[in-house]
Amino acid sequence: MIKNVSVIGSGTMGNGIAHVFALHGFDVTLIDVSRQQLDKALRTISKNLDRQIAKEQITEEQKNITLQKIVTGTDISKGVSAAHLVVEAATENEALKTAIFKQIDAAAPQDCILASNTSSISITRIAAATKRAEQVVGMHFMNPVPVMKLVEVINGYATSPYVTGIITALSKQLGKTPALVNDYPGFAANRILMPMINEAIYTLHEGVAGVEAIDTIMKLGMAHPMGPLQLADFIGLDVCLSIMKVLFDGMGQPKYAPCPLLVNMVAAGKLGVKSGEGFYTYTPGSRELTVSSKFGK
Repeated sequence: MIKNVSVIGSGTMGNGIAHVFALHGFDVTLIDVSRQQLDKALRTISKNLDRQIAKEQITEEQKNITLQKIVTGTDISKGVSAAHLVVEAATENEALKTAIFKQIDAAAPQDCILASNTSSISITRIAAATKRAEQVVGMHFMNPVPVMKLVEVINGYATSPYVTGIITALSKQLGKTPALVNDYPGFAANRILMPMINEAIYTLHEGVAGVEAIDTIMKLGMAHPMGPLQLADFIGLDVCLSIMKVLFDGMGQPKYAPCPLLVNMVAAGKLGVKSGEGFYTYTPGSRELTVSSKFGK
């Protein structure tokens, strides 16, 4: 039975994952190399719980209990020593993830399940860094984690059906809807989503339409809640580029080549919401956004 959950990485995805597990009664250890980042994560979780209170989704008492369920630490080995499940939510970098999994594998209990929140990196390759490949699985939450209902459950080559079953049931226990996929580049969600975003960037790059026109067409014509260029800004253009590279390297097909405009924007540090500018410009502390001056109206 899973009761103790350790989450590695306290950024946007990690703090959201910790939030959801704690809200549903699990004891959570949130781990990051930066104490400052951990403090920021706890503030973010508290703020997001307040949003749920305002929407009458939870009570003040539930918020307090949730926060009490989360402890933080900077030592991975110590932080996973009593875990039944570890969910890794570090930066989307394969070398970093495999190094973390080696460390987790050495310190976590023998029957502990090791999950990765990776959005595109091979679960099979991550599992190969451990001595328990059958207990390694993908558990890909969507952003923002407390709001989005989907969890992609990804089978690596050696993942045990027993482990897949536990993670599928656990996802439902968290109020999520699990979707089972196999381990191929981009899995299912990003194999479909990222080429669409990349094509929207090509459409802008080639002068077919402007930023607002592209997003308006997809919102009003295709009933998307957010246009692909705004969504790319929200995801992070660096993350979009990383996933497109995984798809291109894994498939070896020209249709997965990242748009040169995307490559140049990432090189220039225009990463979207996180940097304050991408296809749109974002005002800190405001929901206002305007098309970046680079692209005009």
